Amino acid sequence: MTSAPLRLLFIGGTGTISAAAAERAVALGHRLTVLNRGLSSERPVPPGTELLQADIRNAAEVAEVLNGREFDVVADFISFTPEHVAAAVELFRGRTGQYVFISSASAYQKPPAHLPILESTPLRNPFWKYSQDKIACEDLLVRAYRDEGFPVTIVRPSHTYDRTRIALLGGWTDIHRMREGLPVIVHGDGTSLWTLTHTDDFAVAFVGLLGRPQALGESYTITSDEALPWDQVYRLFATAAGVPEPELVHIASETIAAHSPELGPALLGDRSHSVVFDNTKIKTLVPWYRAEIPFAAGAREIVRWHDEHPGIKHVDQDFMKLSEQLVQWARRPI
Repeated sequence: MTSAPLRLLFIGGTGTISAAAAERAVALGHRLTVLNRGLSSERPVPPGTELLQADIRNAAEVAEVLNGREFDVVADFISFTPEHVAAAVELFRGRTGQYVFISSASAYQKPPAHLPILESTPLRNPFWKYSQDKIACEDLLVRAYRDEGFPVTIVRPSHTYDRTRIALLGGWTDIHRMREGLPVIVHGDGTSLWTLTHTDDFAVAFVGLLGRPQALGESYTITSDEALPWDQVYRLFATAAGVPEPELVHIASETIAAHSPELGPALLGDRSHSVVFDNTKIKTLVPWYRAEIPFAAGAREIVRWHDEHPGIKHVDQDFMKLSEQLVQWARRPI
């Protein structure tokens, strides 16, 4: 780095997006501290990272390990409710120059009244409590910024993946079904558009925001500019899995939700809607950001990694039954 390194605290640090951001931050020479419970080994922190072990929900534990320390930036990857962020405001008030809250692009208006989605798009999701909680978190943080100058920056990622994350409704089970020549259910008619962002790309923009006074009080969408129909997403996975032509059976999202309360909220509240994002705002502040990894390459990376780790290729029998049930329902005589 040509500028002075930042003192960074990542709360979490081993998740899909936070691990990539940690790698990027350390590679750029920043001084990174990660605070988590020390329970995850899937994505180890990069060499040179200071690791503090505590449960962020335990105020006494956190106070002890932080011991009055201050940071240039605190990035919070694991706050999901207003109670979580209220505690964070209390903890980091006066102790950081920037508090970065990881919200979600699912908080944007669903269904969207206008595409592409901008940071000015209203926040409203009547379908999914996860998104509603993120909106409530944002409301609390915006009030803290307006009332007392709490130095918040809000980041809204959409579907961000690494090699461990399969975008399909059934995860690995859908790839298993493709390889077995079985039909695979796709929500809607397969033409709604979806944006998938590789976590390595996300990290470039995210770390570029850190330590920027211009970002205080602002929100930023960080996604790829590539939007694909869901049918194409399934076919890219099929190609990566060596399946020339998967059998895709289209089922209305509302029908899937009615048969699977577990899948319903995220399906109706996010992935059943076309989402195309305008990334002009983040590119204005971080002009070197460009999402360079197309999902065709990402799908190959995901399938290759799973094939190299057969122990995690879990076939969900409940989803197998749901798929068969819905395929039979779709093919019933009318």
